[in-house]
Amino acid sequence: MTTGDKIVLVAACALVGWLYAAFWHPDAAGVQAQVLVAGRVTQSVSLKDHGTITVQGTIGPSELELRDGRIRFTRSPCRGKQCIHSGWLARDGDFAACLPNGVAVRVVGANTYYDAINF
Repeated sequence: MTTGDKIVLVAACALVGWLYAAFWHPDAAGVQAQVLVAGRVTQSVSLKDHGTITVQGTIGPSELELRDGRIRFTRSPCRGKQCIHSGWLARDGDFAACLPNGVAVRVVGANTYYDAINF
């Protein structure tokens, strides 16, 4: 291994460490949730609120529940119910969608959480 190879290796390791520190915040709590219908934000709600929200999608109403700084799908007219199985969303950058109904929820905050899917 030449001196140039060692310099490149050290620089690459330093870059990976800096990227990790700058972009990955696994404990970044979300502040609000944006509800999207057909790709457009229709409403923003604070995660401090409690209660349910009914959103009209393309094939029927979807119901979202807000509790303890989290949000989730509780009812949806789709067949697979993948949106309901996605569970609670609380971290900045979390996202769930009912694709057949065209309804999605995105959690936003001060620092967006990046992972292997949304980076």
